[in-house]
Amino acid sequence: MNLIVPRPDNDRLRSSFEGLFQIIDPVIASILNKAMDGKDVSLKEGFELFEARGMDMTALAMVADELRRRTVGSIVTYVVNRNINFTNICIKRCGFCAFSRGHRDEEGYFLPIEEVVRKTREAWELGATEVCIQAGIAPHMDGHLYIDICRAIKKELPDIHIHAFSPEEIVYGALRSKTTVEDYLRMLKEAGIGSLPGTSAEILDDEIRRIISPGRIKTKDWIYVIKTAHRLGIPTTSTIMYGHVENSWHKAKHIAIVRDIQKETHGITEFVPLSFVHYEAPMYNKGLVKGIRPGATGAEVVKMHAVSRIMLNNHIKNIQVSWVKEGTKLAQLCLNVGANDFSGTLIDENISKAAGATHGQLLRPRDFRRLIRDIGRTPAQRSTTYDILKVFCDKEGDDVPDKFDERLVSIRV
Repeated sequence: MNLIVPRPDNDRLRSSFEGLFQIIDPVIASILNKAMDGKDVSLKEGFELFEARGMDMTALAMVADELRRRTVGSIVTYVVNRNINFTNICIKRCGFCAFSRGHRDEEGYFLPIEEVVRKTREAWELGATEVCIQAGIAPHMDGHLYIDICRAIKKELPDIHIHAFSPEEIVYGALRSKTTVEDYLRMLKEAGIGSLPGTSAEILDDEIRRIISPGRIKTKDWIYVIKTAHRLGIPTTSTIMYGHVENSWHKAKHIAIVRDIQKETHGITEFVPLSFVHYEAPMYNKGLVKGIRPGATGAEVVKMHAVSRIMLNNHIKNIQVSWVKEGTKLAQLCLNVGANDFSGTLIDENISKAAGATHGQLLRPRDFRRLIRDIGRTPAQRSTTYDILKVFCDKEGDDVPDKFDERLVSIRV
């Protein structure tokens, strides 16, 4: 049985934090006090928070969790979705990616549109509200392929949300179709796309991008795609991929860029920290990058989620933790240092798995509910854009087998 300790009243809480601030570094205390007063912390202050150690880090985590409580309360959300990576053939060969293959590789694959639709139908029948579609950047690709995929899915399943195609893919699709990014996004919207994943961001610093992914789009291109999507009424997520060669300044700068975009466009639904999985990544296991780290430490993961909450709290209220990257145990901890979303069911996740992640490809909805209740919080199923679809109170439905239990054995990944 979980013991849920009642929250202290605001005066007692404030007094507790004031006592804590007396015994930590004055610089950190001043920044955290500023955040508690509801003010934005600067890029330089974000850097200082990433450098926190010991009691300073404990205070950082506590303040982040309190800001989370004020902003989104005790609910932890998850989405029932399916990942569909329709090809692993890619011309980019990023140093962190173990998923991609050349077009002549025996392990290369390219799913036809009919198979993408079939996988989407399977997900829908399991209760999924979203399909997340991303893939390699295939050579000689038909520029209208992404549009055709959306149209085919919507023709078969008009009510499912299509969360698809990173800014990297958008730029490539526009190039292959010989049109502008803006016109390409318009065509995707007309074909039924619901939102874009803000992946391919990695670290929004071109110096770092040249090291880990020299063939990818530049920072300005990522920003342009995201802003243009928002202007056209297409929401996006936002991400960061860290734990390789970046430092605290790069991480704080990345979050500040995301915050500036949101202040201008208000189109970002969530921020998703993604720690680098190094086991099979070429730039690590082949020694291609000098000074590369073997992924983020546990302390780095905790600080990333806490600082993200503190820097973004006034503008992006949803901070997601990736159970695929961190595992469910560390993910539970991150939900107590600022995060409020547990990601999605995924069903078949291939990219992190190829890099060596060992935490599986699927979490069932009842697994989410159990893990969320275990930390004294209330589980809720959400839509892609964070509409609450159902709140599960008092262990409602926990002992009842869901569609995943009944049908998952028949799913072909």
